[in-house]
Amino acid sequence: MLWIFVFCTGLQTLNSADWPMHRGNPGLQGKSDVRLGNSLVLKWTYDTGEFLKSSVVVSNEIAYVGSENGILHAIDTRTGKKKWIFKTEMAIEAPPLLHKGKVIVGSTDGFLYSINQENGKFLWKYETMGEIMGAANQAFRPKAQDDVFIVGSYDNFVHCVNADSGKMLWKFEAQNYINGVPTIYDQKYVVFGGCDAMLYVIRLEDGKNFKSIEVEAPIAASVAVADGVGYVGDMDRSVSAFDLQTGETIWNYRDKSFPYFSSPAISEKHLFIGGRDKGMHCIDRVSGKRIWRFSARGRIDSSPVITFDKIVFGSMDGKLYILSQADGKEIASYEVGEPISSTPAVTDRNIIVGCEDGKVYAFETENLK
Repeated sequence: MLWIFVFCTGLQTLNSADWPMHRGNPGLQGKSDVRLGNSLVLKWTYDTGEFLKSSVVVSNEIAYVGSENGILHAIDTRTGKKKWIFKTEMAIEAPPLLHKGKVIVGSTDGFLYSINQENGKFLWKYETMGEIMGAANQAFRPKAQDDVFIVGSYDNFVHCVNADSGKMLWKFEAQNYINGVPTIYDQKYVVFGGCDAMLYVIRLEDGKNFKSIEVEAPIAASVAVADGVGYVGDMDRSVSAFDLQTGETIWNYRDKSFPYFSSPAISEKHLFIGGRDKGMHCIDRVSGKRIWRFSARGRIDSSPVITFDKIVFGSMDGKLYILSQADGKEIASYEVGEPISSTPAVTDRNIIVGCEDGKVYAFETENLK
């Protein structure tokens, strides 16, 4: 299957049957061009046998997800049956990344693994000195002209490794843990926040610091980037927009005194983010003002995915939701009964999501407009 990125005013839209990386594209914008239907029908379930926090990625009708027992699972999306498994030493909470026939996944054992996408065979591993909790991102260095993977670790470093060999090219030190996925901005910079309450913009080529921006609280989530602006929620009570060239704060959004562990999704005009106030928030990208808020029955740590006219996300109330982008009205939901903290993968008219009961759920959407 073919996957392509369409670049328009800084927004990168995934237009395919695949969802090869967490948040859909290197800018972590959580955006897909898929047109979903108006109802959810359960297609299959797959039991990993353990608590599941990792998010699903999909390519060529195979879904990949990690579990608490350290196993990476490859699942046939047509049948829900196991294709292969790969075992690491400790839990896998990070979403995998699919790139050029490789599955790249970090483990809490401190290693970043490269695995053959077709057969699950080990290729290489790269050691950090701390747990890897967030997905790796992929980039192409402009001067060196090489494929690289960028990943954060609880050793306080962001690491850049060669995609073919797994050898370190550079690493950049923050002052505390790095939970989220490093974002690729303009194919020149890497953007990330950390538990040191800083937002960093570093050079992709050599890992040198370009801009350090002080924020109000630690950041556990990933930064979504478009048009030179970074958007992120913090662990206190704020969602903020930052000019990545000047380091200036464009706006702060404060609705209630609850933290944000969800990463934002961004459309042309709006930002969507879940909060621990049990709300899904729609915010104007220019003004930072609230457009609407949807109330679930549990906190929303799951990061939303924007489709053509809808939003998909899970909640700790045990439901998967589809909302209207326009007004935040609920279009469909499905109760699996246990908390959903992971991000859904959206492929064609299908949604695949992991649940904390250890199961992966695949849904078809019907009544397509």
